[in-house]
Amino acid sequence: MAIHDELVSQFETYLAENKRFEEKGIKISGSRARKALSEVAKLCKERRKEIQDAKTGAED
Repeated sequence: MAIHDELVSQFETYLAENKRFEEKGIKISGSRARKALSEVAKLCKERRKEIQDAKTGAED
């Protein structure tokens, strides 16, 4: 579940940085939020593949 945990961590980072960007207007937080979203997208693809592989393997 390492990818799951990293996905949760990156999403929490996004939430925190987005809040700082929206409420305080800190521009670097906007960049950090975007980076975290990029990581979330990458991790989503990896996790989807893991789940599909597990599902396919379980059917054998």
